[in-house]
Amino acid sequence: MTRAARAVRAIHWADIGESTCVAGIWFLHAVHRLLGRVPFLLCLYPVVLYYWATRGLARRASMQYLQRLQAHRGLPAPTRRDTLRHFLSFADTLLDKMLALSGRYRFEHVRFEGREPLMAMIERGEGALFVTAHVGCLELCQATAQRQPGLKLNVLVHTAHAERFNRLLHRLAPDSGVSLLQVTEVTPATAVLLAEKVARGEFVAIAGDRVPVAAGAGGTARVRFLGHEAPFPIGAYVLAALLKCPLYMMACVREHGGHAVVFERLAERVALPRGQRPQALASYATQFAHRLEALLARSPYDWFNFFPFWDSQEKWHEQPAA
Repeated sequence: MTRAARAVRAIHWADIGESTCVAGIWFLHAVHRLLGRVPFLLCLYPVVLYYWATRGLARRASMQYLQRLQAHRGLPAPTRRDTLRHFLSFADTLLDKMLALSGRYRFEHVRFEGREPLMAMIERGEGALFVTAHVGCLELCQATAQRQPGLKLNVLVHTAHAERFNRLLHRLAPDSGVSLLQVTEVTPATAVLLAEKVARGEFVAIAGDRVPVAAGAGGTARVRFLGHEAPFPIGAYVLAALLKCPLYMMACVREHGGHAVVFERLAERVALPRGQRPQALASYATQFAHRLEALLARSPYDWFNFFPFWDSQEKWHEQPAA
């Protein structure tokens, strides 16, 4: 493909790829386990600085997000230094992810909001669907399954490396009640499998802030987010309607030297009336977007979507690093 052809190719978040690997995670985990947090950060921060300096697309996406968040909150515009702070926040969270998965995070630093109804559901043997966002350390949410008897969590992921990360998760947390399920699209067979899990009292988590790899125009709803229209996936709400189960938002934000794990009920049952299905889906996506805005107001540097979120399928193209 020529440079000119690459310059006009639309960018999807899945095209960007992950910047971590299993071997690298194990190395960093060993550094922290043997030497502590400061040597860990000394190893990680130069990598983050290099990534920030060389990945123009991710840096511009960070700036766009911070500009829109600050404008939405009525605060001064961010600077390039703020984008670096955004990247370094992700580096800090990477350590928290590993500590959470290995059970070595100090859970006295975690505060839970809204989990009482979920504990009651677990006691009754009932399941639900969680819609999540790439906010903070979601692995702390997953670590809840390790600490809560009877909680089984199935996380739908859009990555071809789910099996490798499943093995990593099992080695870090062999008694974890979390499993990762590789899904590029929700087929009837997938829906049947998940319905069986929910019927057994298990929980299913699916991202609500990334457009699925196989989604076409009908797989998203454009709703207002931080003052601008953005494409939000609707798969979580379609799936919740099929499973006939409660729908919760599950997220994690950094606060007061620790983390807050937040559970908020979006709907006891998701209803998609015939003839009003698009409007109903847009309404659920709007509700999710509003809740996400509230979380980001609490912890602005905790949203880790380093790609052109608002225009991921339409306007952004590869450009020289800037």
